[in-house]
Order: sequence, then C-alpha cells, then structure tokens
Amino acid sequence: MRKMKQAVKEIPLGCSLKENSTHFRFYCPKARAVHCVIFDDYNQKDGRHVEMHKDDNGYWQLSINENLEGKWYGYKVSFHDKDKPDSPYIDEIFADPYSKHVTVKNNYKQEARSYIFEHNYDWEGIGHQFPSDLRDLVIYETHLKDMCAHRTSGASGQACYQKFVDRNQTGGINHLKKLGVNCVEFLPLQKFSPAEPPYGEITPEGFHNTWNVYAANYWGYMTSFFFAPESWFASDYSNRHSGKTTAAVTELKNVVKELHREGITVLMDVVYNHTSLFDMNPLTHLMPDVYLRKDEKGRLMNRSGTGNEFRSENPIARKMIIDSLLYWMDEYKVDGFRFDLAALLDKKTWNEIKKTIRKKYPNAVLIAEPWGGYYSPHTFSDNGWASWNDRIRNSIKGADPLHDRGFIFSEWQHETRRHRLENVFKGTLNHGEGGLYNSSDHSVNYLESHDGYTLADFIRIGLNPERHDQPVANRDEHVKLNNIQIKLCKFAAICLFTAQGVTMINAGQEFARTKVIAKSPNGDPDEGKMDHNSYQKNNATNWLNFDDLTANKDLFEYYRGLIKIRKTSPALRKCDPGEICFDYFGDPLLLSFYINGKSTGDMYDYFVILNGNAFQHNQQKLPSGIWEVIANNKIATTQTIEIVSGTINIPSQGGILLRKLRH
Repeated sequence: MRKMKQAVKEIPLGCSLKENSTHFRFYCPKARAVHCVIFDDYNQKDGRHVEMHKDDNGYWQLSINENLEGKWYGYKVSFHDKDKPDSPYIDEIFADPYSKHVTVKNNYKQEARSYIFEHNYDWEGIGHQFPSDLRDLVIYETHLKDMCAHRTSGASGQACYQKFVDRNQTGGINHLKKLGVNCVEFLPLQKFSPAEPPYGEITPEGFHNTWNVYAANYWGYMTSFFFAPESWFASDYSNRHSGKTTAAVTELKNVVKELHREGITVLMDVVYNHTSLFDMNPLTHLMPDVYLRKDEKGRLMNRSGTGNEFRSENPIARKMIIDSLLYWMDEYKVDGFRFDLAALLDKKTWNEIKKTIRKKYPNAVLIAEPWGGYYSPHTFSDNGWASWNDRIRNSIKGADPLHDRGFIFSEWQHETRRHRLENVFKGTLNHGEGGLYNSSDHSVNYLESHDGYTLADFIRIGLNPERHDQPVANRDEHVKLNNIQIKLCKFAAICLFTAQGVTMINAGQEFARTKVIAKSPNGDPDEGKMDHNSYQKNNATNWLNFDDLTANKDLFEYYRGLIKIRKTSPALRKCDPGEICFDYFGDPLLLSFYINGKSTGDMYDYFVILNGNAFQHNQQKLPSGIWEVIANNKIATTQTIEIVSGTINIPSQGGILLRKLRH
C-alpha cells in the first residue's frame, strides 16, 4: 500500500508534450495489454497502434519521439476474461480520463477522442478574484446558456461562451454587472454528455430510456471528463461534432477573464459523486473497479439515484479529483467550486481537497451540497467547509408549496419554530436550536436554486395551490406579479439578505422567474405547467426571458438595492453572534433584532423587523436613537428612505431594515 501511495503521488497522468517528444501515462491495473492509438483526424476509422508498457503499479506508459500536437489519441485495452468489465463498449477505443480536451460526436455515445495540444493564453495580467471572507460574496447561481440563449438577451456571438461576454446585450455578463452581484456559480462546465439514448427505444447497447422524453441532459450533471471543458457551448460546435478545435478552451478562459475584469468571483459546480452512464466514459465502462463503488454483493452502489457512486476513497480516484481541481484553478483561474452531492465523497477526500487546494490558494472557495449519502452540514462545518443551508430555505419559504409552507406565508414549516427561526438569522449556528454550523461563514443561505420550483413559482403555487397541476393559459399574465405575490417575493428577499452568512440567489430570482414548460416537439405531457425539475430542457423553459425583468422591474430594483446594501454593510453578513439581540413578543410571527456592527468595522448598527403575520403591526417600538429606514416592503436602497424614532408601523408579511450611526 505504501508503494502504491508513493506511485500515486509521483506519476503524472495523461498526455504531456515536449519539444520533440510526446508522453502518455494511463492507469488501468487489470488490463492485459494497452495500445495507444494515434489519429491524424478525428473521423479517421483507425489510427496508428503503439504498444504501451506496464509498470509494477498498474500504470501504462509510452514515449514517442515526435511532437504530436494537433493529433488525436485513445486507448485500446484488452483484458483476461476474468478481469473484463461488463460493458457494451469494452471493445471500443476510449479517450484518456485525463484528457484536457476531447472531440465528440453529438450523440449519447459521444465516441470521444483525446486531443493533443498546448495552449498559450493571454490573461492580460488578470488573475484570480478570491474573496477575503466568503460572507462578502453575493453568489448568482446560473446555467451559462440560460443567460444568453433567449432572443431577449440580445446577445451576439457564434455560441454561448462568446454570447455570454458580449458587451452589447441585456443578458450575460451585462446583467450580472447591472444587478451588482460579485460572484457567479456556473452549473457544470466540465465535459458532460448532453445527449441521452433516444426516448422509448432500446439501443444496440441495451439502454432503454423510459424517463426522459427530451433525451437530453441540459444541466450537465453527468460528467464524462473531469479535466476537459464543455465544448457544446463553443463556436466550433456543429450538427455532428463538438470540440474539433480548442475553441472551448479559449472561449471559456475568455468568460473567466471578463468576469474577473469586472471583479466577479467565478465558481464551478463540479460533479465528483458519480460518472456519466451512457457515453463511452472510460471511468464507467473501462475501469469501474477503480472508480465506482460496489456493495458487499459486488453490485454498483446508487444511494442518490444518479446511477452509480464515485469511489473517492480509492487513492487513485481521490488523486483524479484533486488533480482536476488544481488544473481548473491553475489553467482556467477558477476561484472555487460547489461540490454536487458532496456527502457521497468520503471524509478523507473532503480533508485532502481542502488541505491541497488551500495550501496553494488560501482563499479558494469550497462549498458542499451537504447531502447525498446522508445529511451532513454539521459534519462539513466540523471539517472547515461551507455548505448549502436548506434550513433557512425551508424556514423562510417552506419545503412544499402545497403542504408545508413557511414564514412568509404566515405559517410554520413543520420543522421550524420561533427559536430555530431566530437562529437561522444568526447563521444557523450550532449553539442555537436547529444549528448546523460552527461559524456563519459556513452557511450558504438561499431560497432558490436550480433544483425545485423557482421562488416565485413556489409563491404562485403556495398562494393558489390548485395551480400546481394546471397549464398556464397566458404566460405574460402569469409572470407579471400581482400585489400579494410581489409582497411575498420582497418579504422573502429581505429575510434572505438580513441573515448572517453567505447569500446566494438563483438566476432570474431577482425578477420572479417562472419555469413554464415550453412547447416542444418532444411530446411532454406536462407542457404549459410550472416545472420543478428542468434538468433536461434545452429550451425557453430554462432560458432567461428578459422581458420578464421588464414586467417585474420593481422586484429587480428591490434586489439591486438589497445587494448594494449587503455589500456595503459588513454587520449584516458577518457580525459576532453575541452582537445580535432579539426582542420577544407574544406574537411568534413578529421578529425583530438589533445588530451591533462594531466587530465588523461597520460604522452603523442595524435594526431588523420582519412581520410574518397577515396583518399590520402598528406602533412597533424602536430602540433609542434616530434611525434611517433603508429598506421596507416597497424599496431597498443605501440612501435614506425616511428618518424615524420612537415607533414605526410594520406592514403585514413584510420587513423593515433600519440603521443608525454608532457613537
């Protein structure tokens, strides 16, 4: 085992170029023989087969005295019968798991070939954009294509990477700038499989898609190659192929550079908990014994329902995760990651990731989705990780718009009571009721993400439950918020932005995004209804319609104001827990708390009043002093809305944020 661990540390994997030679290293311990197949062109039927040599640790190696830049390669692997993986692709040529770029066919098999290249990119002196404190971020979670695919974005360019950074559009990077967020978290951009097997057919490999009428994987949570960028969004995409040039490499770096130029931190959603299923993924189909978990009966494990589980506890698999994370930070200057279903990774891997990444990049952002194998926000916090806080989400809006609504609806979500709700605003800390975190910088607070209903659709259904299963007759009328809907949207927003910790919103939350299932040729039986799981829809269901921003401009401006307030008010995001003091009333749905900003260097103290009741509270007593109202149920601004002292009237299902200079 010691010899194996030493080998893991010392041997670089993949393809490396030198001036007059090319070197290949590939881990496949059970293989009987491996040939590296060199192609002059991606479409070449067969290439030059060169035998590789195996060392004592299961690594196959080859050095060729040629510079093979601009060519493609793959591995042809043979096994003894007892070691042969059970895969329909076992006789195929597989791309390198360490591929830095792959060319694929646009079908469910992908038939990837690894591309050999060196990439010299001009970063113009623009480096990483790490936060000094995670709580200084306002994170905007989005699918890259959602920001620029709809006609209303007005984006120009040959494909999504180019369109996203177009400076003459309503959507893309311009929208982020206008909104004022300082961090973007992209849904997966590592090479995934955008296509699934045809719906209703049994493929020659025996795959039978009975669940996905779109036969598509739009969100990208089926990673194929951990080191390669997704080429579906690049300008060299064609009907048959993607990735025939290195356009994806250049154009994704352009996206990161332009975001950094605007002072925006860039995070990537990464999927290391499982591997893609139906394409010719070498981890899935060539080396499942190395990279996939099995139970005591030798069956693939699948606790999350994603198809398999990545065997992160294997040192080789763990090394691949860490190598790829460092590669993305070194080569693409990504500032951090959100780890999908991170509880499926073993704890030693959590710690090795944090130790290795933070050694090189001390302020790198590491955020876990803290479930999958089990519910573990507290465990991640004990190990120094931030994670998504579903407890604030459920407490504020509820867990189910039909049967389990929350505070903004004047109701109590079934797990939530008054003291737990108070603790949510302190950062959901371990010393309080329902606590999850050792520190508020571990709490990533959100009310909406890519999963589930949008916040606005949750509110639309929560107020009118019969709508959850009814097609929307008129989308324009549906998206325009009525008085009670906008009241609850703003109430939810002010609750989110006055909670200690890290704030995250989902794309379009700021203008009441709806996900009405768009018309398509796919025969979706739920067409016209509000969607709560749009992972497979590459259409207007997901694409941001910026006409909706115009329809709900009042809400958009409210979010802009709250974002500006939060960025300029450190006490609202990272004060000492002892500096927050709650008032107590006979009414559990009326919350008010004082925030002393001294420990954060904030020049102000703050007073927050949140009324979850469906009736107004008159003459609410204020702490002593002269207070500025900077947010109420109508407006949010860093400027003074009004000056008050003594008492104030609190609107129903609404909040007020006040500040005063500390003397």
